[in-house]
Amino acid sequence: MTQTRRMQVLHAVVEDYIRTQEPVGSAALIARHHLQVSSATIRKDMAALEEEGYLVQPHTSAGRVPTERGYRYFVDTLATVVPLSEAQRRAMHTFLDDSVNLQDTLQRAAHLLSNLTGQVAVVASPSLGKSRLWHLELVSVSDTSILAVVVTDTGRVAQHVLTVQELPSREHLQRLCDAVNERCGSLTLRTAASRIRALHLGDGMDDVRTLPELVAHAFEAMADEERTHELFMSGVSTLAHQRATAQDLAPLFDALEERAVLMHLMTELSETPDSRGVGVAIGSETNTPGLIHAAVVTSGYGASEADGGQTDAGKAEAAAVAPIAFVGSIGPTHMNYAVTMASVRAVARYLTTFLDHTGTTETSMAS
Repeated sequence: MTQTRRMQVLHAVVEDYIRTQEPVGSAALIARHHLQVSSATIRKDMAALEEEGYLVQPHTSAGRVPTERGYRYFVDTLATVVPLSEAQRRAMHTFLDDSVNLQDTLQRAAHLLSNLTGQVAVVASPSLGKSRLWHLELVSVSDTSILAVVVTDTGRVAQHVLTVQELPSREHLQRLCDAVNERCGSLTLRTAASRIRALHLGDGMDDVRTLPELVAHAFEAMADEERTHELFMSGVSTLAHQRATAQDLAPLFDALEERAVLMHLMTELSETPDSRGVGVAIGSETNTPGLIHAAVVTSGYGASEADGGQTDAGKAEAAAVAPIAFVGSIGPTHMNYAVTMASVRAVARYLTTFLDHTGTTETSMAS
């Protein structure tokens, strides 16, 4: 008996259980996987895998089912993630290309991913903290209020009200906007804030002297926002049709309501992907009680590069930066990992390309 064959048996058990959600016996393995050994040998291998914590036998006379450790080994040893078929890719592009704006694209991406996997899909909007300034507009809305409208390179639009004691002239507001857009365009909001504070506005601009500090503070506030409500989710209703007990589903529904927890978990996974470009957490690895019987597959999309003012060392460090947002799928631990990983990765790559195109278009418009 070799360790290699034993792990082949484990892979076969996981594959069969994912397909049937029924305990897997030795006879079924031999019939489906042509293992070229006797049923007694397979039973011996399965018993050893049970002792090692990879399988469990729910009943004395039943076959085995994978444990969390068994799923983890299976996921880690998947040789490759098979890409979507050409027909699937065409269908994905056809569906997503019809979107009218970023929010519509993200909502469609969540719907598409849910359809591809049959699970809950979660898509986060690009983080303001990692996005870059494309355009600032300052609009007077009252005698003491100015609305700062910030458009980022990812298409996100954020607003912040600035309270002033005296309203500057429209001409001076425009001169400040022009200065910010010229000198801070393509910088992250936090870096732009530092540069705005150092702006020299020239003579005759006394009525806007206090505005750079207010604008810089607004940029920093936007960068700090968690924006947990900017999560696009689809497929929650499909959970009701999963082959799971109410005892398992209730905490999972509760976990889906905790958007801040999901945001933290999936952001962390997307920032530490494996060599296949995805992050996978199974059961207790999620550190979330409601997901103890679930698995999460996540991939980041977009890219945040070094600001122009950074040193070469800083740029090198930022070359491997975290993505600006994530795409993820949540399902039972017996999910089809190969399909889910391929689908999550494909949607993430589409969104990265979409944002690249959006940024290129906006830069062209700005020119």
